[in-house]
Amino acid sequence: MDEELKQAALEWFQRGDRDLETAQLLYEEQGYTDIIAYHIQQAIEKYLKGYLILKGQRPPRVHELDSLLNLASKIEPDLYAPYIDLCEKATRYYIEERYPPGPPAEYSREEIKADLDMAWQLVKMIREKAKV
Repeated sequence: MDEELKQAALEWFQRGDRDLETAQLLYEEQGYTDIIAYHIQQAIEKYLKGYLILKGQRPPRVHELDSLLNLASKIEPDLYAPYIDLCEKATRYYIEERYPPGPPAEYSREEIKADLDMAWQLVKMIREKAKV
């Protein structure tokens, strides 16, 4: 494995860890669900981009997780089916719900907990597939 690609991927993964750990902490401390959702999206985006980099691909400059997952699943097909729904939903967390007009989005704690758990599973799977 190319050490330069490995190091670049690890940097993306570390940033993703910070987002996912922040989402978990905010959830445990009864934080705003829209902010938790944002960090879930960011963690997944960073992990998918890191994985693509590790595999020698330049990730596109997009925030659409389903697009990134499609690219990653061409390398690792097992990533697609369990996580496509999460990626589509988390993309909406980033794009559709963050800006005015209107009040901040509110999601149920149960919904956010389910998405947070799935994000942890995806991160774990990417780490296992990446072997870093």
